[in-house]
Amino acid sequence: MKKAICVVPISPMRAEPSHRSEQVSQLVFGDVCEVNETNGDFVNITSVYDSYSGWCQKVQLQLVDEVNAFFPTILVDTMVGQVVVNNQPMQVPLGSNIGFIQGDGTAINKLHFTSTFKGMQVPLQPDKQNMYRIAMTYLNTAYQWGGRTVFGVDCSGFTQMVYKFGGIRLLRDASLQATQGVVVDFLQEATFGDLAFFDNDEGRITHVGIMLNSSHIIHASGKVRIDTIDPAGIMNGDTGERTHKLRIVKRMM
Repeated sequence: MKKAICVVPISPMRAEPSHRSEQVSQLVFGDVCEVNETNGDFVNITSVYDSYSGWCQKVQLQLVDEVNAFFPTILVDTMVGQVVVNNQPMQVPLGSNIGFIQGDGTAINKLHFTSTFKGMQVPLQPDKQNMYRIAMTYLNTAYQWGGRTVFGVDCSGFTQMVYKFGGIRLLRDASLQATQGVVVDFLQEATFGDLAFFDNDEGRITHVGIMLNSSHIIHASGKVRIDTIDPAGIMNGDTGERTHKLRIVKRMM
């Protein structure tokens, strides 16, 4: 199956091959995907990182050889980093993979990439201190359905990208992430990095956030924010309202 790499800062993944279709996720610069089919100016792709599928614009992707279908190795660890594409600067967001740019540059078809931005090597073992720093970088980022960047992020996109910096691959949606990890029996035992999952009245998991400790959580709800949490769920610190009903806490590392 053909593989391609995202060669723009952010490529929306849509439910259907149309600009009017909802955004279900995003590729960020350096993400690799499998190409499933083509429909006009769009291609249906499956992200190699999390096996999530959607439609992207062809112009925002470039085909790569099988040997170049890599997982993230070096990530942009500031809000934006700069790469140079065919001698023109490009600003790429936090979490972009620049590990494929080697030495004096890397050529993919007619595109030549260079970078003096060092980024962060993905660790072999999770570095909780660095993951905390990354999580705080997202503070006040606006909520955006399907978003995975500091310019707009949804709840599971936020947790996935923070964990990306720990070298741990989370699946894309909150309900999928809830199938990973091991259960933390009591909220009082939660520590930084544990994921808390929340359900709706039908019992379907619809939200996820990162525990900072046993009583505080950082999550994307309206914006990336820090709120208090107790066994019943999240209490909005601005309004005093109960916003999310706790279902389960899972440990991923």
